[in-house]
Amino acid sequence: MTIDDIRDNFALLDDWDDRYRYVIELGRTLAPMPEDEHSAANKVQGCASQVWLSKHVDGSRAVPVLNYLGDSDAHIVRGLIAILLTLYSGRTPQEIMTIDAPAVFEELGFREHLTPQRSNGLRSMVERIRRDAREALAAAS
Repeated sequence: MTIDDIRDNFALLDDWDDRYRYVIELGRTLAPMPEDEHSAANKVQGCASQVWLSKHVDGSRAVPVLNYLGDSDAHIVRGLIAILLTLYSGRTPQEIMTIDAPAVFEELGFREHLTPQRSNGLRSMVERIRRDAREALAAAS
């Protein structure tokens, strides 16, 4: 699934109850995260729910690619993670730095439909991924 698929599906759904159900369904598509990756090192600080993001670097190419697994104890947050991973996972650090996830979530209408705590958590997840990308760029230079 691509972010364009998600945009298209959102456009087909008229009300936010349906959109929330769709986001929860997206969360159910996340690859399972092994229990040992539910660690303090992978826990995202600043989220009201428990959130874990596990980074795996594919260094087999000339430019490394960052892949992620994500999980949360909240269904809607798992869906938000699924959207984030659609945007960021499988990308080079340079690509990650050019992606404006907050703009995508704004375009999808989340600004008006997420609690302040969820919005802060979403920002924390984006910043964590961007920090990983900056660290990968620094390591490569």
